[in-house]
Amino acid sequence: MITVLSGGTGTPKLLQGIVRVVDPSEVTVIVNTVENDYFSGVYVAPDIDTVIYTLAGIINEETWYGVRDDTFITHERLGELGCPELLRIGDLDRAFKIQKTLLLRDMPLHRVVEHQCRALGVESRVIPMSNQESDIRIITDEGEMGFHEFLVERRSEPEVLDVQFSRVKPAPGVLEAIESAERVIVGPSNPVTSVGPILKTEGVRDALRDAEVSAVSPFIGRRPFSGPAGKFMEAKGYEASSLGLAEMYSDFLDMLVIDEADSNLKTEIEKLIKEVTITKTIMENTGDKIMLARILLGEIL
Repeated sequence: MITVLSGGTGTPKLLQGIVRVVDPSEVTVIVNTVENDYFSGVYVAPDIDTVIYTLAGIINEETWYGVRDDTFITHERLGELGCPELLRIGDLDRAFKIQKTLLLRDMPLHRVVEHQCRALGVESRVIPMSNQESDIRIITDEGEMGFHEFLVERRSEPEVLDVQFSRVKPAPGVLEAIESAERVIVGPSNPVTSVGPILKTEGVRDALRDAEVSAVSPFIGRRPFSGPAGKFMEAKGYEASSLGLAEMYSDFLDMLVIDEADSNLKTEIEKLIKEVTITKTIMENTGDKIMLARILLGEIL
């Protein structure tokens, strides 16, 4: 069994490669929940939905959020009525979120996710990192902000001084999925706001120290694949680079995959991580995704 730690950007692309190399039913994905919140009366779990849509083959690959070829009639009408939404939620996507909101009245989040995976024919197991609410606050030079306020409303423009989120208990199955995995893969999601909350979940980091763990860096030079990962890394005292990532994961990581452009960092990273592999890490097509998956699984040395 393979277990993947995932946020909503970067890692879903890798998942497309992993489920072509490994039987999808042998893949478990533990997903960040720190960005979950209510918008327009519905419960939005951005990273969970992105992972489910990816595994169901319906993800919008232009945005890596929402459903491919969705319409936005409700979103646009809300704006016309004077109720603009911070997030642009499509109609098909909204129906999925409404269902999640209704199901949460009667069952915990991990059960809701199981139900929705079955509804979309997802063979892999998807587990939220926790059933507990985990608030995230971005401390900036303009004051404290919520994640979506910072990312969407303020377009990640303020200077980031710190990132804070609460420590929560793992959802049922999280620790078992790590402990029983032949290999754990940490995807190239934001190390601070996507992977960081999973690592801070009670018992996760200890479990990873006893597992075989591979990761792919979301950095090429000082530039992250997407989003404000660099700002967040620096706010937490790490260099925004593959070397900084190695320092952040050094207590549990066995193998780190870095891009060819960062080959000059290999010697320094090897002081922290016992195995460093250099390859092309930008996933531009299915072949790239499969190749990277095989390297992380130890099939290509």
